[in-house]
Amino acid sequence: MNLESHKYDAVVVGAGPNGLAAAITLARAGCSVLVVEAKETIGGGLRSAELTLPGFKHDICSAIHPLGIGSPFFRSLPLAEHGLEWIHPAVPVAHPLDDGTAVLLDRSIDTTGAMLGRDGAAYRRLMEPFAIHWSALTDDTLGPFPLPPRHPFLMARFGLRALRSARGLAESLFKTEPARALFAGIAAHSIMPLEQPLTAAFGLVLGIAGHAVGWPLPRGGSQQIAGALGSYLASLGGEIVTGTPVESVDQLPPARAILLDVTPRQLIHLAGEQLPASYLRRLQDYRYGPGVFKVDLAIDGPIPWRAEACLGAGTIHLGGTLVEIAAGEQAVWRGEHPERPYVLLTQQSLFDDSRAPAGKHTVWAYCHVPNGSTVDMTGRIEAQIERFAPGFRDRILARSVKSTQDLEQYNANYIGGDINGGVQDLRQLFTRPTLRLVPYSTPNKKIYLCSSSTPPGGGVHGMCGYHAAQAVLRRVL
Repeated sequence: MNLESHKYDAVVVGAGPNGLAAAITLARAGCSVLVVEAKETIGGGLRSAELTLPGFKHDICSAIHPLGIGSPFFRSLPLAEHGLEWIHPAVPVAHPLDDGTAVLLDRSIDTTGAMLGRDGAAYRRLMEPFAIHWSALTDDTLGPFPLPPRHPFLMARFGLRALRSARGLAESLFKTEPARALFAGIAAHSIMPLEQPLTAAFGLVLGIAGHAVGWPLPRGGSQQIAGALGSYLASLGGEIVTGTPVESVDQLPPARAILLDVTPRQLIHLAGEQLPASYLRRLQDYRYGPGVFKVDLAIDGPIPWRAEACLGAGTIHLGGTLVEIAAGEQAVWRGEHPERPYVLLTQQSLFDDSRAPAGKHTVWAYCHVPNGSTVDMTGRIEAQIERFAPGFRDRILARSVKSTQDLEQYNANYIGGDINGGVQDLRQLFTRPTLRLVPYSTPNKKIYLCSSSTPPGGGVHGMCGYHAAQAVLRRVL
C-alpha cells in the first residue's frame, strides 16, 4: 500500500494493545484510521511463536491476562465474536514454599482465606470489599488522569492501603509466612522494591482481579488477543499496514492527528523536530526501570512440583518468603543480580492443548534484572524451578532465552528490557511521561502518545490507548 495515497483522521504508529485500542476507539467514533506497524505481524507484546521445537507454541512476551479480561475497555468490545476465547485455570496463582507445600490464590476469597489459617480473616477483610466492586474499582484505577474518581469513597478506602509499601502492608496485616509470601509474589509484578510506596497497589489490584475475574490465558496464545483486536478494527473500517518501520512522523500520510504507541525515547526520535526543546528535555529525564530475562522451555511432561496443587495453577510465583523476594527485588534495583531471583512462571499447556504436542508441555518464565543487563540468568531461573520441583531439569527438551537486549530488539518499547514502558512509582505513575494536564498530549496539537508510558501504565489492558484516543476526540477530531 502506498502510504502517501490516502488521508486519514488519525494515524496510529504501533500495533500493540494500546495502539490497537486507540485505533478502535477512534474508528468506533466514526473516524478514518490507519495503523502502521513495523513488524510483519500485529501485537507488540501479544505475539506467540514456536520458539523451541516444532509444535510448541510459546508466548513471546505477555502470557496471563488478569487486566486483559478485567479491562473496562476490552470488556466493551465483542472480542469473542472475533475469535478470542479465555481459558481459566482452576487456580489463578500458586506460590510454592520450601516445606513442600504451596499457598494458593483461589478464585474464591473464602477458599483462599481458609487455606491461610489464622490470616484468613485478615485476607478476607482486605480483598472482599474491592472484589465485589471490581468494575467500579477499575473505572478509577485504570481511569484517566487527572479526572476525579467516579467512586470517591471506594477509592479513598483503596488508597489507604494501595499507597503503602507491599512489605509494610503484608507485615502489618498478616502474621504467617504463607500469607505474606502470597502477597509479596503478586506485588512483585510492580518490578520495584517491595519497601517502596505504591507497591501494595500492584498486589491489591492483581490479587483482587484473581478473585473478581481470574488470571486467564487466551486459547491458542496471546497472539489471539491481537488477532481479535485487529479483526474488530477491520470490521469498523480501520486499516492496518504491517512491515512498515517509521523513522519520522514526516513519513506518515496526511492526518489530523498522530498517535504514537512508543516510549519517550522513540517519541524524541520520531517527532523531536516537531516538539519544543523544553518538552524534549523533560522527556529525556524519563526513567526506565529494571528489565527482564526470559526463558521459554519445551519439556517432556508436566513440571514435577513437590506441591501437587501447583499443577492446577496457570501462574506460579517462585521466590520463597516475603523477606527473600524483597531482598532479591531490592538487589535488582541496586543494579545487582540475585542468586535466587524472584521468578514468574506460567504453564499454559496444562490448560490449553493447542500449545504443545500430546504429553509434552511449555514453560514460560522470567526474572527481573537491572536495565540493560548482559548477565545470562538461565541457570538461576532453572535452579529456582528445580528448588520447588526436583527432577525438573531432566524433563527439559529445548530452551529459548531472551536477554534485555533481545527483548528490546524484538520490541523497541522494551528499553533495556523494561516491559512496563518506564518506572511506575509515585513520581512517574500518574505523571508519565511528563507532568501535563492531559498526559497523552504533547505541545504539538497534532501529536499524541498512547503507550504504556502514559497513565495508567503497563499491562495488557488497552486503557492508555483508549484514554489517548478520547483526548484526541475531545481536542482534535
